[in-house]
Amino acid sequence: MQNDKLRLEDLLESAVSNVQDDRINSVAIIGAGVMGQGIGQTIAASGMEVTIIEKTNERLEWAKAQLSENIDREIKRWAMTNSEKKAIFSRITWDIDITKIKDCDLVIEAVDEDFDLKVRIFKEMDKHAKKDAIFVSNTSTLSLTKISETTSRPDRVIGMHFLNPVPKVPLVEIVKCLHTSNETVQKVKDFANRIGKTPVEVYEYPGFVTTRAIVPLLNEAMYILLEGVATAKDIDTAMRLGYNFQYGPLEMADMMGLDEVLAWMETLWKTLGEPRYRACPILRKLVRERKLGRKTGEGFYKYDQHGNKIIE
Repeated sequence: MQNDKLRLEDLLESAVSNVQDDRINSVAIIGAGVMGQGIGQTIAASGMEVTIIEKTNERLEWAKAQLSENIDREIKRWAMTNSEKKAIFSRITWDIDITKIKDCDLVIEAVDEDFDLKVRIFKEMDKHAKKDAIFVSNTSTLSLTKISETTSRPDRVIGMHFLNPVPKVPLVEIVKCLHTSNETVQKVKDFANRIGKTPVEVYEYPGFVTTRAIVPLLNEAMYILLEGVATAKDIDTAMRLGYNFQYGPLEMADMMGLDEVLAWMETLWKTLGEPRYRACPILRKLVRERKLGRKTGEGFYKYDQHGNKIIE
């Protein structure tokens, strides 16, 4: 009887160990921009260790400062505590050496929405990551199938489209490309749940669900502004109060980054050819002037050094 009990305990311990071994336990993020910082914060806040990799020390220092400021704003609003901030930063390792991904179970690419850049990153990831590591792209419009085919593991390439601000938005789109295995999908969905996100599985298609649906709204709001129907403030107020949006469309575009929004529109216009995705001239003008929204201090609105909207 005692032996049977011991065998049962051994089996249970072995089962738990196998489950843990099969889970994603170590994560790296390539790119320390707004999205990379947000994804890193979310993973660290869930209790997991994460390495954030950038190309220069200057970029890393900038990212650390930005993330620290963002969390400090939440602390001032009583939404977080200093202890939580310390815990998050203690779980994030910052580096400029991409070879540090060699022992990671999951590597997330979070660089600009540029196909050639992403392909270069994925080829580098493929050189240095272990054979069974899963590769994730945070792309919102580009072809994951084409990206996956530049690696030696297309079955382990998948999309996780997080929305900004990542720590606050409870959704992530899980994007399966042509080659992604069902095992990869399940592992990544389990990972999404562990970091507090609700995964929504979508098929690879330009814009997926969220980007494809929001872009025409942003674009139409910009045309309304261009045509002088209402001010930016009144357009956003109308949409917030009229449709219970948390943010108005123009404020939302500023938060996303106007260069990113333009890149989405150009990709959707090019791939789908539908007029609703043709970027409004006012957006092109702002991007040419490097008025990219909150991250540069000016877009449809002006912002102070802490990213707070300046009321005029």
